[in-house]
Amino acid sequence: MAVASWPAPYRFQRMSADHAPGQERSEVPEGLRHVDFSHGDVSAFPPPPEVVDAVTAALRDGGRYAYSPYRGHLFARELIAPRLSAFLGEPVDPGSEIIVTPGTQGGLFLALSSLVERGDKVAVVAPDYFANRKIVEYLEATPVPVELGYRTAAGEPALLDLEGLRAAFQSGARLLVFSNPNNPTGAVYTPGDIEAIAGLAAEFDAFVVVDQLYSRQIFDGRAFTHLRAHTRERCLTLLGPSKTESVSGCRVGVAVAPGPVVERMEQLQGIVSLRAAGYTQAALEPWFAETEGWLDQRIAAHALIRDELHEVFTGSGDVAARLTEGGSYLFLDVPAAKGRIDEFVARLRTEAAVTVTRGPEFGDFPASVRLNFSQDHQAAVDAARRIAAVAARL
Repeated sequence: MAVASWPAPYRFQRMSADHAPGQERSEVPEGLRHVDFSHGDVSAFPPPPEVVDAVTAALRDGGRYAYSPYRGHLFARELIAPRLSAFLGEPVDPGSEIIVTPGTQGGLFLALSSLVERGDKVAVVAPDYFANRKIVEYLEATPVPVELGYRTAAGEPALLDLEGLRAAFQSGARLLVFSNPNNPTGAVYTPGDIEAIAGLAAEFDAFVVVDQLYSRQIFDGRAFTHLRAHTRERCLTLLGPSKTESVSGCRVGVAVAPGPVVERMEQLQGIVSLRAAGYTQAALEPWFAETEGWLDQRIAAHALIRDELHEVFTGSGDVAARLTEGGSYLFLDVPAAKGRIDEFVARLRTEAAVTVTRGPEFGDFPASVRLNFSQDHQAAVDAARRIAAVAARL
């Protein structure tokens, strides 16, 4: 049998990457600046200078950085442990509770693979990061959707369906996976919901994987509640400098979890990738220790883009958008795109020189698209106006 016709294992049937963020490419009209909202623009928001210096120095140093233990360089883990302890509100042991991974995406795969058995039920928030559901299905487990009520009046918090989560646990699920701030809506979980999640996990002897990749970029002085501070032994937290800090090209992330879970992840990482790239682990050295004022300036710059895009969309009458509370995502509802989402996305590329991510990647959202607004400010605003114009023509 020819290799090209070799049948793929059935677990790959739902693993299509055709519409995954950053994958779609096509010709765009001349005369317009293409804006790719599927991921952030690191030219508009470059990494902190200290990161460039640290990685460059590591490459020049050579041997000290090239090969690390599977869970990452101990000196890097010892450096970031006190910073993570202060940030998360609970002590973090650098020897047993931290593993450095090839990006938080790699960390997510290792985490779920270390916790999920074939046939398990896994509570998955909807909408939420597209890979959560896909990895669960790849592991031959069953996702149990739990709704996040993000379509609320202005100023009202998004609330998790806690009765739905209870029902998921009652049905046999022993794991919950979600992101906070939520990807794709930018909603930040209320302290009450985080405390309730911790309480339900304890009640049903469940475990929780929380992706907090954007938890440093919170807007409007809003408080952020870390799940680990409420349930250290039942929580795995994914973090990293790839988004707010624009270090995505280094592919380095961190998982903080109880020692036995980290041990499983290390065993699997030793097979999958051996380790996160040794040289780029140096990008963790300036993490949480950037020049004073750097983070405040980055948050303020993103807030300005967020506000202007939100004004464009809500003023259009054809697009609805929740005001982002954390991160750099807007999740647009485009009623006219229902049943035509692929056409809408294609027309945005061919008529407006804009790339977005389809709502169905995040669950049953057939009339939505996601934008990453970490872009050049004026280019993003101009592109938003073109999006609204295409929505009006649908």
